[in-house]
Amino acid sequence: MRLGVLDIGSNTVHLLVIDAHPGARPIPFTSHKQPLQLIEFLDADGSISGIGQHKLIEFVTEAASLAKQHGAEDMMAFATSAIREASNGPQVLSRVYAETGTRLIELGGPDEAAATFLAVRRWYGWGAGTILNLDIGGGSFELAMGADEHPELALSVPLGAGRLTHDFLDADPPTAKSIKAVRRHIRATLEEPIADILRLGTPTIVSATSKSFRSLARLAGSAPRADGPYVRRELRLSDVTLWAARLSAMASADRAELPGVSLLRSRQLLAAALLAQIAMEGLKVESVQICPWALREGLILRRFDHLMTA
Repeated sequence: MRLGVLDIGSNTVHLLVIDAHPGARPIPFTSHKQPLQLIEFLDADGSISGIGQHKLIEFVTEAASLAKQHGAEDMMAFATSAIREASNGPQVLSRVYAETGTRLIELGGPDEAAATFLAVRRWYGWGAGTILNLDIGGGSFELAMGADEHPELALSVPLGAGRLTHDFLDADPPTAKSIKAVRRHIRATLEEPIADILRLGTPTIVSATSKSFRSLARLAGSAPRADGPYVRRELRLSDVTLWAARLSAMASADRAELPGVSLLRSRQLLAAALLAQIAMEGLKVESVQICPWALREGLILRRFDHLMTA
């Protein structure tokens, strides 16, 4: 069947139209996305402003129309940390449904981590053994670990690259003081999650998903996206450490000139590098493998698994 998948993230709103059926891998048919950093539309009380809501509703309306034009038989729409952590998140979801007819499912943080983990497990297969997966989003950081399709532990913490940039790294380039502050904040926030993960033992493979990890791996010399999903891509802690230092001294305009770095992501890349470095150090991970499947694929697989058992 042809399915529209609408992803309301913290950095972008993304419509993916895919062809899939139970037991098959989802094949992308067409894609349409737009930068929409909802965290930039938060009022002082943590609510999404009227302008932010208007922009969101415009895209959801456009996405639903495009999905229908491309023959999508159904639409699966979900929202992550940008909506779930907004003080008026439920009201925004209600307004989107009332004005567009599209019902957005609000994913909880652990559920987001678990769905991403499912996609990673299916990508690597049972031969991968115990997997630890890391995912840096715009508003949150997910960690999940386990030996099965359902992780033994799935965690989400409010350490997204967009959130950290907004809260700590507002200067461009950032000050040394702000970089020290964000490092302290990341370490303090990750102390308990890292301890919980370490108690589970040593994983067979450590994987990483998300645009942030892909961009960092590209800077470190991994193959460009155009080479396709089956090329092995890896990110080493030594390279993350090096690039965290380099990015600290660069303005966002200079970062945008680097390979694989878009203007949209250039401001957030330092926060992503610092988070990746501190997380990998704390977890005693020397390298991660970049997995091309992530949350969207996990939700698609869940959906078709449900159809097979219904």
